[in-house]
Amino acid sequence: MARVPSDLEIAQEAKMKPISQIASRLGIEENIIERYGNYKAKLPLNLIDDQKIAENNLILVTALTPTPAGEGKTTVTIGLTEGMNKIGAPTMAVLREPSLGPVFGIKGGAAGGGYSQVVPMEDINLHFTGDFSAIEKANNLLAAMIDNNLQSRTRSLNIDGRTVAWKRVMDMNDRALRQITIGLGGTANGIPREDGFNITAASEIMAILCMSNDLADLKEKLGNIFVGFTMDRKPIYARDLNAVGPMTVLLKDAIKPNLVQTLEHNPVLIHGGPFANIAQGTNSIIATKMGLSLSKYVVTEAGFGADLGAEKFFDIKCVHGGLKPKAVVLVVTIRALRHHGGAAKEEYNTPSLERVKNGFENVVKHIENLKKFGLNPVIAINNFISDSAEEIEFIKAECQALGVKAVLSEGWAKGGEGTQELAHAVVEEIDSGKSHFKALYDWKLPVREKIETIAREIYGADGVVFAKKAELDLKRIDSLGLSGLPVCMAKTQNSLSDNPKAFGKPENFKITVREFEFAAGAGFVIPILGNMMRMPGLPSIPAAEGMDVDVDGRIIGLS
Repeated sequence: MARVPSDLEIAQEAKMKPISQIASRLGIEENIIERYGNYKAKLPLNLIDDQKIAENNLILVTALTPTPAGEGKTTVTIGLTEGMNKIGAPTMAVLREPSLGPVFGIKGGAAGGGYSQVVPMEDINLHFTGDFSAIEKANNLLAAMIDNNLQSRTRSLNIDGRTVAWKRVMDMNDRALRQITIGLGGTANGIPREDGFNITAASEIMAILCMSNDLADLKEKLGNIFVGFTMDRKPIYARDLNAVGPMTVLLKDAIKPNLVQTLEHNPVLIHGGPFANIAQGTNSIIATKMGLSLSKYVVTEAGFGADLGAEKFFDIKCVHGGLKPKAVVLVVTIRALRHHGGAAKEEYNTPSLERVKNGFENVVKHIENLKKFGLNPVIAINNFISDSAEEIEFIKAECQALGVKAVLSEGWAKGGEGTQELAHAVVEEIDSGKSHFKALYDWKLPVREKIETIAREIYGADGVVFAKKAELDLKRIDSLGLSGLPVCMAKTQNSLSDNPKAFGKPENFKITVREFEFAAGAGFVIPILGNMMRMPGLPSIPAAEGMDVDVDGRIIGLS
């Protein structure tokens, strides 16, 4: 059997076109793009056109409940973009930016895979255009200004250091920084207090960047960041520290979407990168609107399974941004169905129709859920070499019985040639006019009721238990006037329930809200289900150990 080249080798062999040519395809003049080398550019916000947004077609790619390795949503998103352009449907993709944590940890990058990739792959997966760095610096500037005010004798806001909710961030997995003590070494070094680091993708500033409609909206949201309370229990916000201006200065370029290309030279916007288990898990509203202003069809994705990324995409991003998706693609892998059907990790690549049948109930639930948003999903079977013909045919037949179409997606192996059938299915679904997007709940409902709606309708839970800490937090949310915000559930991605080991379609369970956080700036309340990690650690053998640069400056080991 011929050796299959790695994703990195495929990307490094790609013959990219100058970014000005990619921009030209979108009708963008060369003199308005901001180049970052020959193959990357930032685009100005004045390219957003509300009339074109309403006329064009937004397609979401989501997935079943994933295995730890992921199920290839980005690969399918890129592959579908290639396939749609091949059938004459002008399409661009809009994606999130990768975090260095997963890149050097275990999951790898987020530029697609095989022959469905975005390039330059190394740049995108590493520092790219510096957006993550700008977000990190803006976050840590606010942290520094908080601690400076704690020590100030002339301009003190009388902040109670015990209530400070703002943490520092860095874009790397480093468990040793989760909980730390700062300000040690005497009065010249600040006020001692407990603190910690989150990963940059978990910063509220990342969420704010992705929820903003323009620069003015960004500034307003930055000002609304909740910092903590004064000694007499009055809330303090970032605007009270005069931090909005300098944070915006650091973010003035990061707010602009980044233009790159696929292996087949189709345009892609990449912008923002919040995680989906602890934040909204989608790229920026600005990038999505810009894509819809420039292309008849836009394919985007939402992180992890549909119970997390898709629900938040619909109920938070689409409602806030006034977006109306026309179609949704549910990515399914046979290895994930084997997983949900009882296969151990070492058996994921072993064909088993019985396990696929047992695991298919997870897909049934996700199909049911997506229809609650008024969208009839198209199922993309992301093809792996270990898939058997009988397993594939079983999925197609079961989906047909449920009134949805399942199509084999071979984008990883064949690029756009392997996704034309999927592209036709998506265009047909849009043209049918059957889908009419609607949100699951009204933001005006009480927080408790919004959570119970998601738990019952999306997770399949029998009810919600609110711990004592959560009950107290609900009162605080009410007192701060945040009850009218949507809820952004912080939950394990490994199960429809809050139990990461409950695979398939769990039944007869309740979820427990342990406590709440709230992102007053980004504009959502965050119920915490279980122990959610905002600063991951490296695995015992991190991917970083296999990376290097040869004497010619060529990167090796990146995935």
